[in-house]
Amino acid sequence: MPEFKHCRMPHPGVCANIINARHLKNGNGTVTNPQKFLAQDFEQLKQYCMIKQVRYIDDMFPPDVRSIGTGLLKADELKQVVWLRPHKMVPNPMFEVDGVSRFDFGQGMLGNCWFLASIGALTFQNFILRQVVPHQTFNEEYCGIFHFRFWRFGKWVDVVIDDRLPTINGRLVFVRSKDPTEFWPALLEKAYAKVCGSYSDMNSGTPAEALVDFTGGVHMCIDLTEPPPHLWELMCRAGQSKSLMGCGTPQGATSANTVLPNGIVQGHAYTVTGVKQMTSQGRPVHLVRLWNPWGEQEWIGDWSDKSPLWQTVSPQEREMCLSVADNGEFWMTLEDFCRFYSDLDICCLCPDFLDGNTSCHWKTSFYEGRWIDELLSECSGKQGEKNMLVSLMQKPDKRNRRLVQNLHIGFSVFEYKSLKGKFPASFFKRPNRLVYQTKTYANAREVMGFLMLKPGEYLIVPSTFNPNETASFILTILSKAETHVHENSDGHDHEHEEAMEEVCKISIDS
Repeated sequence: MPEFKHCRMPHPGVCANIINARHLKNGNGTVTNPQKFLAQDFEQLKQYCMIKQVRYIDDMFPPDVRSIGTGLLKADELKQVVWLRPHKMVPNPMFEVDGVSRFDFGQGMLGNCWFLASIGALTFQNFILRQVVPHQTFNEEYCGIFHFRFWRFGKWVDVVIDDRLPTINGRLVFVRSKDPTEFWPALLEKAYAKVCGSYSDMNSGTPAEALVDFTGGVHMCIDLTEPPPHLWELMCRAGQSKSLMGCGTPQGATSANTVLPNGIVQGHAYTVTGVKQMTSQGRPVHLVRLWNPWGEQEWIGDWSDKSPLWQTVSPQEREMCLSVADNGEFWMTLEDFCRFYSDLDICCLCPDFLDGNTSCHWKTSFYEGRWIDELLSECSGKQGEKNMLVSLMQKPDKRNRRLVQNLHIGFSVFEYKSLKGKFPASFFKRPNRLVYQTKTYANAREVMGFLMLKPGEYLIVPSTFNPNETASFILTILSKAETHVHENSDGHDHEHEEAMEEVCKISIDS
């Protein structure tokens, strides 16, 4: 069958004005009506290929070294790469074999454990999974074209790819399915590589980035070196809700993924796949289940697959939870989890898991490109209870992920009353007006804060650490109180040198 090439000039890399980006016209950019990435229309392209009886080739992400990128493969390896369609690798390729599971795949020659760990979490939530990975087949309508959906900086995008995959000696170079006839992991990875700019642009990252891109939801990052006292309860509620959880280990002396004597990999991303309280020798024990996206290499300490401690629990719990297999998944205590892992990322569509009180829920609506939550005020009036989550995400000025230089960002929250227009320097000098400030300015894609605000009017100032820096940003606000938000783009005349050009006013009703 002949092949069809679709050519189009790529969009410029510089982001559009943030104000315009916040107004998604006609619902375009929602999960039910995603924007066409690089203006490629999947249905039109597929229909054309079927009518012309050709197989699709995507010139916007061509099957050559440009799409692999630089610094990933050695020169002699690049020379061996052959881009093959699945039916050239196996006689009867399948998109999925017996559904979708975290055990379907293992990491290849690309350092994207952060992305694959996030896929592992995604497989637990079928509703979210199908938003990202639509049902597709290699049936009679097959013409070499597939598509996937991701949330990218305020909008959902539909990403079209062809199914030519990089191989060496007939073997996939990057993510590999345990069943050689199953191709959804490799195709999903290729679609995300296209969004990032190339495969090499996916090299290194944190699970939080992909978790947010899979859900467009709320992200919380928990520092496990100083875990909150309610960490176990929080993880249990997250596990019971439609939340995705990933975590990472601290980097070792080098950038290499060194395997410690206990089996833990340094500088590596994992998926949290379960939490369980068991009774061992008459005492409760809190266990966390983790999965290594390598598909192998497991923890060998307490409560690992072959640990004798499993003989101290009931046969029923052992039968339910223990699986002795070299599949990358294992159990460990919550204490060891906090000891050997540095951070925990929880991402969900709605942060109901934050509350122990199930009678109160965070109701979510979309407001000018930002999430605003409203709830009856009686659910937010408890003394000392956190009632607002604020997230600041910076938008890149380049398509290629590896070329993006994140600024050090943070935000401050000030209380104010009936102040219109510009904010003078004297406003920011009064310390009693400052009610919250991010602990540190991080060169991350996103920073967040979880805080308590009483009824009143507040000013949120997104900012960079260094002066004279500019960045486009998305401000996400979730609140249990009745909240009204509007932008103030009139400017602000003060000496807070790090501030960006816009501030956000919010009112919280009593």
